Amino acid sequence: MPVRFFVLFRNMNFLKKMTGLSNSLSARLLILTLVFVMLAEVLIFVPSVAFFRLTYLIKKTDFAHLAALSLLASPDNMVSDDLREELLFRVGARSVVFHGANSRILMLSENMPPKIDAEFDLANRNPFMLIEDAFMTLMVGPGRIIRVITPIRNEPNSSLEVIIDEAPLIAAMYDYAWNIFWLSLIISALTAVLVYLSLHWMMVRPMRRLSESMIAFRRAPEDITRSLVPSKRQDEIGVAERELEIMQSRVRAALKQKQHLAALGTAVTKISHDLRNILSTSQIVSDSLSQSDDPKVQKILPRLMTSIDRAIELCTQTLKYGKADEREPKRERFLLAPLVNEVQNSLGLAEGNGILWQTDIAGNFMLNADRDQFYRILLNLCRNSLQAMTGSGRIDISAGRQGGIAAIRIQDTGPGMPAKAKEHLFEPFSGSTGPQGTGLGLSIAHELVTAHGGQIRLEKSGSDGTVFCITLPD
Repeated sequence: MPVRFFVLFRNMNFLKKMTGLSNSLSARLLILTLVFVMLAEVLIFVPSVAFFRLTYLIKKTDFAHLAALSLLASPDNMVSDDLREELLFRVGARSVVFHGANSRILMLSENMPPKIDAEFDLANRNPFMLIEDAFMTLMVGPGRIIRVITPIRNEPNSSLEVIIDEAPLIAAMYDYAWNIFWLSLIISALTAVLVYLSLHWMMVRPMRRLSESMIAFRRAPEDITRSLVPSKRQDEIGVAERELEIMQSRVRAALKQKQHLAALGTAVTKISHDLRNILSTSQIVSDSLSQSDDPKVQKILPRLMTSIDRAIELCTQTLKYGKADEREPKRERFLLAPLVNEVQNSLGLAEGNGILWQTDIAGNFMLNADRDQFYRILLNLCRNSLQAMTGSGRIDISAGRQGGIAAIRIQDTGPGMPAKAKEHLFEPFSGSTGPQGTGLGLSIAHELVTAHGGQIRLEKSGSDGTVFCITLPD
């Protein structure tokens, strides 16, 4: 029993190996090459056998014609019985008949004419009929007596009729067929091996290399040593290798960025927790300052309280969601001009520090949006403009409405955005406008505007400044 189980197990492993081999690209390529080469040989073999039969019959009639000519050269067109039998034996015929325009002459013949089983006129046979005749000859087998009629060259309206045994023809056809078969088999095997080795070297090996690289990359995408090193091929496989190498590099970079963002999210959550506690203390202190009679304190206290409340709310949201996902906008209609003034005060531009702040907003211009979130949008965009300008410059904010769409433009006179920032606009850590930035400001602004169903786009950026346009539906 254990021996039988071992044999069965070994046979199962063998079948699995054979199944895996048959499923491989190399095995399929070899099988297909053999099949197609053999098919080509068959397509060549069929007409070649028919042509061999035709050539055999033509030679027979040519020999018969020569025998008839030798008979005509004799006195009185007569030969002895021994010579007649010798001529018929050499030709391999039973009788030879000459057909003229209006005559029929029996040139050579046996004493007893045989019964004719089939007749073939070589002058009226097309290639398909010749193929059919050849295979009928092989299928019927030896034993038939056939009449072959062929026109005589250089003698119009004349033909030669030869009666022969079909058995020698069939034997010659079988010999020829077997020779062609073995020759075709050798050529097919040799061609298949050469084609297989060539295609295996040019296609299968590179494709196997591609698949192995994909599998290795799937198992450990962070391992840079598993990246495919593309070859210098200029064909489709070379293009696939280079594109795979580019894709692996980009996927690896994306994974690193996601890991960085995950670590950043954890850090932000921890910082937000501690920062909220600190801000809560600041809020308590600010509440106590509200009892002060100092005019300066009373002037700056509302701005301070508003900023602290917003910071606490932002920290609370971060802790609540555990990441930087924004809450759904709570849209309301509000005057835009006062909000823009709050942004100016938050940036410290109200007192003037070399940066000119200009607005072109009607006093009654209403915006339908989440006021706190739109404040953050403007604050991020204006802070980027402020960081881009050193010493002096100007920030212009304008607003208008057309067809139920509000358009707010933020323009500065800075040096413009770097080319890399334009390529990765609104991507965190990629769209930074300056060496001190992280690219988060534009990313946050884009996320908030999109949540409102609006759009933010870069209208212009050059040496004379940058213009961002925000469009929001009412």
